[in-house]
Order: sequence, then structure tokens, then C-alpha cells
Amino acid sequence: MSFLLESHDPDTYRRTSRRVALAMAGQLIVFGLVFTQLISSAFGSSFWLNALGVLLGLVATSLVVMALRDRPWMGPVRYGWQLKQALSRVSGYLPALRRGMEEGDERALAVLAFYHQGMAQLADLEGRTLDDDAELLAERQRVRLARQAQGLPERVDGAGDADLAAFKRG
Repeated sequence: MSFLLESHDPDTYRRTSRRVALAMAGQLIVFGLVFTQLISSAFGSSFWLNALGVLLGLVATSLVVMALRDRPWMGPVRYGWQLKQALSRVSGYLPALRRGMEEGDERALAVLAFYHQGMAQLADLEGRTLDDDAELLAERQRVRLARQAQGLPERVDGAGDADLAAFKRG
């Protein structure tokens, strides 16, 4: 899967994410209560039947979210989910990518640049700062300097599985 970095307004992202999270929590509560009541009225009340009602509520909430995820108003939230997934995928390769960076591998430098740009964008979208992670900032600077030394542009547009295929998960 290939992922391209996009520009999103942090305020819109946070506002939409909050609304979606509250709506999902509300749906889970309502669906859980409805299913628990239906099961209790049909079969009696027990802990396991109540847990089944909550589980059915979770399944129903998940189905609703899956049905709505492609709506235009879900765009910022969907982008955030996909960005987190892409960064998580890259983080599994970080040791191999760091070795590649030390060897001067352009592909490793591109993926690491994407990773650091993505981390910075995610922090910006979520209203956090990366100032407290000295290791991450130092590595980001090393990647920037290594890319400059090789005459590569500072920014990359994205990364994909093909970029990671050359590296063993570490």
C-alpha cells in the first residue's frame, strides 16, 4: 500500500475526530443497551448475556463506522487513521532503515524522511509537539543532513510497501 502525505487543517482534523469519537461512543452505548435489553427480555438476565449484548453493540457500531468511512466529511479522520497505519508499518522497519541510512542507502533515507515528516504532521494534527523527544529530533536532523549531502530534496511525498521491501523487518 502506498501512502502520500496530504495537507490537512489541524483544527478541522481535531474537531472532526472529536465528533466522530463521541458519535462512536454514543452509538456503542445505545447499541449495547438496546441489544442487552432485547437479549435480557428474551432469555433472562445474566452477566454473559449482558456481555453478549455489549459485544453485539460493538459489532453494530463497527459496521456503521465501516459504512460511513468513505463519506466526504470523514476525510480528515480517515487520513489520520491511514497516516497512523503507514507510520506503524514503517516503525517495524526502523532498525533496518537506520542501518541503511548509515550505509547511505537513498531508499532508506527517503523512507526515514517520510517517517519523520509523517510524525511531525501527526503531532501537528493532534496538537502535540515533538520537542520533548530528543532522540527523534536528532535522528530527524541526521536524515536531513544525509539527504542534503547526497543532493536529495529535504521533503518526500510519500512511501509504500515497495520502498520497504528491500529491508528486513527488525
